[in-house]
Amino acid sequence: MSAVPVPPAQNYFKIYAGSTELSPFHGCYATEDTVLRTCAGRFFVHDNGDDTVATYWALRKQAVLYDVPERPVEISGPDALVFLEKIFARQISSLMVGRGYYTLACTHSGGLFMDGILFRLGETRFWFVQPDGDMHTWFLAHNTGFDVTISDPKSRVLQLQGPASFAIINAASDGAVDREMGYFHAGFFDIGGQEVYVSRTGWTGELGYEIYTQGAATDGPRLWEHFVTSGRDHGMIIGAMQSMNIRRIEAGILDSGSDFDTSMTPFEAGLERFIDLEKDCFIGREALLNAKRGKRLYGLICKDLAPRSGDAIFAGNAQVGVVTTGAQSPFLAAGIGYVRFDEAGTWSGKRLLLRTSGGGQAECDILEPPFYDRDKQAPKPF
Repeated sequence: MSAVPVPPAQNYFKIYAGSTELSPFHGCYATEDTVLRTCAGRFFVHDNGDDTVATYWALRKQAVLYDVPERPVEISGPDALVFLEKIFARQISSLMVGRGYYTLACTHSGGLFMDGILFRLGETRFWFVQPDGDMHTWFLAHNTGFDVTISDPKSRVLQLQGPASFAIINAASDGAVDREMGYFHAGFFDIGGQEVYVSRTGWTGELGYEIYTQGAATDGPRLWEHFVTSGRDHGMIIGAMQSMNIRRIEAGILDSGSDFDTSMTPFEAGLERFIDLEKDCFIGREALLNAKRGKRLYGLICKDLAPRSGDAIFAGNAQVGVVTTGAQSPFLAAGIGYVRFDEAGTWSGKRLLLRTSGGGQAECDILEPPFYDRDKQAPKPF
């Protein structure tokens, strides 16, 4: 992936960030080359002057530490479970304490409002970890007649990803995070003398862990330095979002708001396996019962061009879809991405034409993601 271009001097201007949060880890890695973006009301590192391809291979072969903008929202109280059953399309009662799973929130018309990971920290205490968007307000808007409290735990998140991540977090926790911690398991651990919440999850398709701080009680720079020290002998490096984005596309992981939005149903995004229509009531259920079945979101691979968001997909002379995200895959030596088709259909297996915003064009093949590791063995090797 090419470096971020430097605009002419006359295009520089000042921006007031308002309430956008700067990460407590920012000073641990930021340089004059750092480029920030915003997500969920937080700044995150889009580019840090690193070699994206080298970081990608470190993610595949060793480990990378990422400072990410995910924002946990806490839902607690006597009615927390029944409230969450209303919000989410997946059965929540089966989620055990110390576990998490991927779940979807739909609009009343059946559109995809948000996806994320729901963790059960206690019998009546949950965290929903959201990507970009405003799930906190969504919770508040539907909290009518429920004895629940919606709060912001002020938690910031690190992702430690890659095959060496277990060795690193095992060392960082003095052995407390061990091989018994299964995929999507979670709990509180002492990391370098500070209690943090750790889950065996991530946004890369690799073996990995997410570390959640405890607001002001966590000394961010001290936690960061502890991981840097623990990872030094295992080839760990610091990474920015671009390398993570390549790997998540390869792994078939979707991004809320870009790959899908409220105009699409879970069926159209290929996420119907995360909907439990047998549940008595959840927001969007009635609309989904009557919704058309059919998929609009597929993967694409192109040997000659790397697709980018907004690029067009043509069948003959007719535009039939648009690229939602794309990148050059070092492993596949090809451009990869997702395409959202105008109409649902059996698009997989078709060869179509990719036309970029810069005027380039090349044939591309449409397929069902992920692009490899279809059995998802990489994130759960033991």
